This record gives sequence, C-alpha cells and structure tokens, in this order.
Amino acid sequence: MTTPVVLFTADTRAFDGYTWHCAPSTYLEAVLDVSGGMPVILTAFGPRLDLDAVLDRVDGVVATGSRTNVHPSHYGVAATEAMGPYDEVRDATSLPLIRRAIERGIPLLCICRGLQELNVALGGSLASDIQDLPERMDHRHPDVPDMDGKFAIRHGVTIAAGGCLGRIVEGEIEVNSLHRQAVARLSDRLAVEATAPDGTIEAVSVKGAAGFTLGVQWHPEYWATTDGPSKAILEAFGAAIAAYAGGR
Repeated sequence: MTTPVVLFTADTRAFDGYTWHCAPSTYLEAVLDVSGGMPVILTAFGPRLDLDAVLDRVDGVVATGSRTNVHPSHYGVAATEAMGPYDEVRDATSLPLIRRAIERGIPLLCICRGLQELNVALGGSLASDIQDLPERMDHRHPDVPDMDGKFAIRHGVTIAAGGCLGRIVEGEIEVNSLHRQAVARLSDRLAVEATAPDGTIEAVSVKGAAGFTLGVQWHPEYWATTDGPSKAILEAFGAAIAAYAGGR
C-alpha cells in the first residue's frame, strides 16, 4: 500500500529577512514514526490556496500546536495584546482547512492550538489566561529550561466512555499541559471527549463526522514513542489515514 500522505498546518515566522512557513519537528516525526504517514507542510497562504486541490492528494490532516493564539475576531471578541501573540496568516489557512477536511471526511487530528482552531472553526469561542479564572489549575508549562521538563506528564484527564477517544484509551490517563487558553463556549458540533480535574475541556470530537476527527489540548506527539496513551492516539490516527488511503 502507498504510504498515506498527511498535511500539516504551518506557522509563519520572520527570520533572517524572510517569512518562513514551518511546523515543529515533533509533530512531523510522530506521524512519520508512529502513525506511518508521510508528513507534508501546507503553506499558510490563506485564500490564495485551492484547498480542495491539496486535499485531493492527502489522506489526513494535522492541526499543530503553536505559541500563537487564534485571533479573537474569529469568535467575536476584541483582541488585546495580552491575548497574543497571533498568527493571522495561519488562521486564514487553518480554519477553512479544518472545515473542509471535516466536510470531506478526511482524518483530522488537532493538537493544542489545533483543538482551539477546531472549536473556533465550528463556531465556538476561547477563554484566555485560564489560570486566572476561579478554581482553575495552571495549565501552562513549568518554567524549566529543558524541553522534556516543559512537556512532562503533569495531570490526569477523565475520558468520556464510548467516544472517539474512549475507544482508544479508557478511564483516566495522565497528560502534559502547555496552554493558557482553552475552550470557553463549546461548538454545538463538538462532543466533549475528556476533561481535566478543574473542568477544562481537554479533548473533543465532531458529532456525526464522516471520518476520524479528534482534538486534544495536550501534546501526545512529544511522547508518542514512549508513553502508552500518547502512542495509542497516534496509532489510531495512523489506522484512520491508512484506511482512508486504502479507500481512495
């Protein structure tokens, strides 16, 4: 069977006089090594892109995490500097990409910012700096210099039985946490798949989706080869993209 091709959202970064379109290697390697997909980064050119022409050629989509946040104008809130940084070029690409992948039944895995994009793309909203809200945990990464420390497994999440995620892992699992924004108003089209002890929505799926569609607020890609639940999520995505490729 031909190796499934997986499309990744791109951040834009200014460096050395150029604008770069890029994605973190941890996501790409997790899909390459655990999901069995061939990673390809989609340039963030927004409406200049013919998304259907691209999606005709791929078997899965991953919306990655990022240091940037979805611009609040996409969910009807006035933007402030504190809610940034933003990457509006990415927003203009990833939000319609997510909607079109769902419409076409293409397997979709949304991680961290990706989950937030999924909620916003389908009409939901976000809360910023949730660590300042009453009775909320601090979901930001630890202030440590090394990446393993930042991505350390930190708290439990309770998995909803019988859902997309519940068919992959059951009960309660331990996850990492590196976010300060979270779902505020959940899209009517999404179902809650997991919650943190403070009630924060940690995973979602699309109700009635034609294909595999899962969003997680944590980072299974970082420990995809060593942590059991993280590996199971990437393997489930791998099974979905393989099935989609086999049916094309």
